[in-house]
Amino acid sequence: MEIIREIINFVNEILWGKNILVVMLVGTALYLTLRTRFMQFRLFGDIIKILGKDDKNKDGISSLEAFFLGTACRVGAGNITGVVAAISVGGPGSIFWMWLVALLGAATSFVESCLAVKYREQIGRQEYRGGTPWIIEKRLKKRWLGVIYAVASIVCYIGVIQVMSNSVTESVNSAYKIDIQKIAIALSVIVALIVFIRGKKDTIIVALNKIVPVMAIMYLLVVVFVVLTNLTSIPAMLGNIISQAFGVKEIAGGGIGIVIMQGVRRGLFSNEAGSGNSNYAAAVVDVNEPAKQGMVQALGVFVDTLVVCSATAFIVLLADSSVIAGTSGMTMFQEAIKSHIGWIGIPFTVIVLFFFSLSTILGVTFYGKNAINFVSEAKEMKYIYHVVVVLMVYIGGIEQNFFVWSLADFGLGIMTVINIICLVPIAGEAIEELKKYEKILKREKQN
Repeated sequence: MEIIREIINFVNEILWGKNILVVMLVGTALYLTLRTRFMQFRLFGDIIKILGKDDKNKDGISSLEAFFLGTACRVGAGNITGVVAAISVGGPGSIFWMWLVALLGAATSFVESCLAVKYREQIGRQEYRGGTPWIIEKRLKKRWLGVIYAVASIVCYIGVIQVMSNSVTESVNSAYKIDIQKIAIALSVIVALIVFIRGKKDTIIVALNKIVPVMAIMYLLVVVFVVLTNLTSIPAMLGNIISQAFGVKEIAGGGIGIVIMQGVRRGLFSNEAGSGNSNYAAAVVDVNEPAKQGMVQALGVFVDTLVVCSATAFIVLLADSSVIAGTSGMTMFQEAIKSHIGWIGIPFTVIVLFFFSLSTILGVTFYGKNAINFVSEAKEMKYIYHVVVVLMVYIGGIEQNFFVWSLADFGLGIMTVINIICLVPIAGEAIEELKKYEKILKREKQN
């Protein structure tokens, strides 16, 4: 076990510690933004319209449902803890670089999701499955590499599930002193009921259709209140973000690298553009045009970073500096939210973390199930995986294990390296799909 731990930490130090992944992801995002002719900006209006059209058939999964699935995996407790960590280490300036990564990363998400739809497989009249492993197998003819990617996915998700579960139990215990084991059991039961109940449509999809809109609206309403009650402070806050992103003081002190890397790393970890994660969601949609779903998944990057992560940043940065001085992590966030909305800030934090974490647990469970299907067609594997998921929810809930963070980073790092190496050489196919779909959009506007 100790050898495995050392190997994982060694790989993480190379990929994350040396910022190799940061360079790969930013470089790819910039390259694909240029190749797509800034599609995330040019076609933003069309993307919004596409999401509003529910053109699914009776039993198929719509673009909106897949958007909720992808958003559930992107938007999690990390949107709070990750942003707070970035501000704690890199200062307000790190938020600017987080925004930049999202703006560029949307093009990466478009390309990888478009290819996921193109190379998926149909398993029923209106059912599909696919993702990066299928792209690697069908397009590049390297099933062995697809299996490595799928296994890395499962490793990553096992780590993420434990981290999310611990976020829930720790927040509830901290606020109300309820026994952690009881909270972990309750959360495990909730997850088990959702993943094991069989229905006409995947119960995870059904659950996320209800959870994601509720959690997003609830969080953003509070942020709107915070912004409206601090309108006079907004210009100074934005000025502080920009000045510290390019600040003379940071450059002179050699801290500009820390500011940039904190924002870039947290943004990449949060929106997942370039890791291929969202491909599992994009591939299941009942849609005929690959570029259409690619555009929808690109919007998910915007929502995750520019909306939800920004919401967390505004709550912290608009709080009285004397209130949050000397705090970090969830304590900083809780003190900041209390300063804005009073005592109700504590239960609000608990509820938000519960919804964010539960949605992520369900989302990565769905993704992992697809990864399992790629590795083995045996039906028993899916049930074994669901049992493992419930077990990981319980274990993560009762014990904070920092090694699982390393496990999640390791899996995500391997996924990202494989995805980018395979994605860039065949990105031209997604560009061609985009050109075809733009012609369709043009004809629809003329008619």
